[in-house]
Amino acid sequence: MSFTHTLLLGSAGLTFADWVALFAHYLMLSLLAVGGAITTAPDMQRYVVGERHWLTDAQFSGSVALAQAAPGPNVLFVAVVGYNVGGLVGVFATMVGTLLPSSLLTLRANRWNAQHAQSRPVRALHAGLAPITLGLLLATGWILFEPFAADWRGALLALGTIALMLRTRVSALWPIACGAIVGGLGWVG
Repeated sequence: MSFTHTLLLGSAGLTFADWVALFAHYLMLSLLAVGGAITTAPDMQRYVVGERHWLTDAQFSGSVALAQAAPGPNVLFVAVVGYNVGGLVGVFATMVGTLLPSSLLTLRANRWNAQHAQSRPVRALHAGLAPITLGLLLATGWILFEPFAADWRGALLALGTIALMLRTRVSALWPIACGAIVGGLGWVG
């Protein structure tokens, strides 16, 4: 397999039907992304790892971690997952699938919301989306924590980081740097 072929299509050997299924799945997830694309990570993990076996748990978690550590919008993890599934075509399928429906819906909803912002249904919708977002974020945290829970050192590092962030005003950069050092030295992971 040539470098160009691997860059464009990855090494998974996906069929046309697989590409369509990947694109369609991300189209559907786009409309569930209340609170951002990261809230759909549990279902992305279920689909690409559990159902399709295109990535391992570690590859998926690594994709999310790499994208979250990089500067830029949080949605970049979708591109990294797509690339790891199927090269540049995977990036296209996952990013367009994620961005197209939610962007169109957001444009329409913002126009409608501006006209009806003080109505009771709109206020109820805003209040109802908050617990949905929180639940999706908690599910995402659990999915990203699972690969490290098997190793007591990884679990201890993650729980210590959570405790530190909840109890102090320490910048999040410090636990991220410590995690990078610990992982880079091979102590966890």
